[in-house]
Amino acid sequence: MARRKPPEINASSMADIAFLLLIFFLVTTTIVEDKGVLVRLPPWSDEPPENLKMNTRNVYSVLVNAENQLLVRGEPASLETLKENTKIFISNPQRLENMAEDPKKAIVSLRNDRGTNYETYLTVYNELKAAYNELRDEMANRRHGKDFEFLTRDQQRVIASELPLVISEAEPTNFGEEQ
Repeated sequence: MARRKPPEINASSMADIAFLLLIFFLVTTTIVEDKGVLVRLPPWSDEPPENLKMNTRNVYSVLVNAENQLLVRGEPASLETLKENTKIFISNPQRLENMAEDPKKAIVSLRNDRGTNYETYLTVYNELKAAYNELRDEMANRRHGKDFEFLTRDQQRVIASELPLVISEAEPTNFGEEQ
């Protein structure tokens, strides 16, 4: 007696269906772009940078150590007061000798340790940037009665030239090495 072969399933259309499903998911899926800290880097140059003599009075140095603690201009500081103290340093409303001579000359220097928590680094960076944003908003409101982002491009350029955003990031120190 002859043995019967089990019936075969025709799978030729399975490849077509799989291909159509693949195309469907490729077309309908949206790819979310990661957002990070937007920083415009200077153009590359083979020439060494010129040595600029800076008045330490105009430098607001912020160091974040491996334990995520802040050292601002050599003194311990907290995240809660960082933005307000940065605003006071840049604008120097009382014309103190240990603050920036002029907002155009103010430099905020941020340096972190390789062991610094990334979240702490971003929080510190955001606080420093927020200080500039608030100062620009205050100036825009005094002059034009509206926030900086709602000004015309020309008005924004004028205020940005008077309050330039200068956050210098130094090379991180090695883990646990504080300077």
